[in-house]
Amino acid sequence: MKDTEGLTPELLLHAYTVGIFPMAEGRDDPEIFWVDPRRRGIFPLDGFHVSRSLARAIRRMDYTVTVNRDFAGVVDACADRDETWINDEIAQLYHDLHDMGHAHSLEISAGGRLIGGVYGVAVGAAFFGESMFSRRRDASKIALAWLVHRLNAAGFTLFDTQFITPHLASLGAVEITRAAYHSRLRDAIRRPADFTAPPVPRDPQAVLQRSSQIS
Repeated sequence: MKDTEGLTPELLLHAYTVGIFPMAEGRDDPEIFWVDPRRRGIFPLDGFHVSRSLARAIRRMDYTVTVNRDFAGVVDACADRDETWINDEIAQLYHDLHDMGHAHSLEISAGGRLIGGVYGVAVGAAFFGESMFSRRRDASKIALAWLVHRLNAAGFTLFDTQFITPHLASLGAVEITRAAYHSRLRDAIRRPADFTAPPVPRDPQAVLQRSSQIS
């Protein structure tokens, strides 16, 4: 689905509310197209799966968790790979949504540098996960665990992953039909939620207890 001429942050935000999102074929491809998957990936917010090894990594706390501290750094890191759907225009649109209070990042840092993170778009109680990255073993998984905790604490009811991969499925993501997704989306965008409201917990055990299933 194409026809993204004159794409603005406001139009992009509206697109999320009707279940579509933009992609490019590559970083250097200026053409943007709309995507509306036949089957949609979501994370049940009470079903994030944590392996025992990941739980140990989360408890170790040899990292720092921040929220919206370095949105640009997270987007840049997500786009800095051989294959990416984030071109310059898409990146700028997400920066615009961040300035509008609708796009957010969660950063994992160690030794003063980003080692992992995730960013996405929030509308009502729906969070649309866009991309994540990892520069150290399990850093993106740790970011997702803290993100799921935050979404629960902030009142979100839908965590959209757009597509599902074996990596996401191993963490508890599932596929639902387009019709089921649109039903959940309509309900979520009508509900209030505030991504920025919850404080970052001091104790990582809170993250594991609230939103995780350890196996």
